[in-house]
Amino acid sequence: MAANSTFPAVPGYKSLGAGTIPKEYSPKLEDKFYQKCILPYIANTDHEDEIREQGDKVYIRKIPTVNTFYYTKGMKIDYQRPNVDSTELIIDKGVGWACAIDRVEQWQTDIDYFDVWADDASHQTKIKVELDIFTNIPAMVDPLNQGLTAGNISHDINLGALNTPIQITKNNVLDYILDSGTVCDEYNLPQTGRWLIIPAWMAAMCKKSDLAKVFVTGDSISPLRNGHIGNIDTFEVYVSNLLSTVTDPTTHTTCFNVMFGHKSGLTFAGQSINMEMLLGESSYGTLVRGLQIYGYNVIKPDALGLMYVTR
Repeated sequence: MAANSTFPAVPGYKSLGAGTIPKEYSPKLEDKFYQKCILPYIANTDHEDEIREQGDKVYIRKIPTVNTFYYTKGMKIDYQRPNVDSTELIIDKGVGWACAIDRVEQWQTDIDYFDVWADDASHQTKIKVELDIFTNIPAMVDPLNQGLTAGNISHDINLGALNTPIQITKNNVLDYILDSGTVCDEYNLPQTGRWLIIPAWMAAMCKKSDLAKVFVTGDSISPLRNGHIGNIDTFEVYVSNLLSTVTDPTTHTTCFNVMFGHKSGLTFAGQSINMEMLLGESSYGTLVRGLQIYGYNVIKPDALGLMYVTR
């Protein structure tokens, strides 16, 4: 067994010295845990193939509403000329990364750091993109799908608003989720493809509620046993720590922008256009860098909703 300067010894024992003890580095790196990214589950990527380069603009044409009328014999018919509107998907954002290593260090190390760095950069890029989206899309939600008087028909569903957030408890969390489903129903959103994003503490409230009963979710076992929330009402529920927060000016509490909706509401397009290794110009080293371009837009504001909640 090799000598170890930190190993206990009797008083007066003369060690061989720390210089005689070799340093050993494990070839296995420590695990790193990342934020869960859920963008592929809540946004459509129907126009991703249309990306060419950063700055591209894609025009997405909308289906016009055709007017109908009750007919009586002999009536004069007025012909409508439907107007085809469009919305834009602009590819104007980018996330890049760049790392360098000295050629001597690259030669002497026993780990391919380039692969490690590239893998970590991929995760960090996804997190950065999602933070951008979750911060900005709450402002694009249809006014009838948020606030104190939500509902395209009801106009009386309380989803919380600035200065009057909803305080979520285990006793009311399911009620507000069901109310969000009603908001979706009143805009005729398809039940397949609906999603809800909640913070971790709100997920815990769900598990402490009547959701613990199997019949609420329709799953074969209780969420208290498998830790997965799954479907609540018509929503596929996702937990994220990337939802945007604000400090409410009235309650002085941290409030979360809890989002819900249908995949048709948000469109996203992204592409990794640059991943390369270069020789350093002013040193004996190797450079590796990458660039991800992307764009997003809320093309159907009525297909997104917002709850403004606090603990």
